[in-house]
Amino acid sequence: MGDIPPPEYDLNAKWDACLDLSLRRFAYSSLAGAFGGLLLFRSPVTRWASIAFGAGIGIGSAYTECSQKFGGSLPLLPPPPKVAQTPQVFVLLEFKAYGVWCRDVNG
Repeated sequence: MGDIPPPEYDLNAKWDACLDLSLRRFAYSSLAGAFGGLLLFRSPVTRWASIAFGAGIGIGSAYTECSQKFGGSLPLLPPPPKVAQTPQVFVLLEFKAYGVWCRDVNG
């Protein structure tokens, strides 16, 4: 009869949710960029740039959330390796350059 897939396998619902999320975030962040540009900038070029910046933030955040909904979550970075605390050894070199004694400390 009517085989309804579970929500995690329903691609139509995922696409609908992602399209809705993308449009809302694009519109809201563009409006926030327009409002911020109106308050902060005097030049039309910088106002348009703030609108474009807001739109880019909205599209980027929607893309990140949609990729997690489709199972392609961002990979977790491994923890940084442990570095053993070893004492630093300084070597004092003396050499004669152009008839003048020089000292060089290497670390």
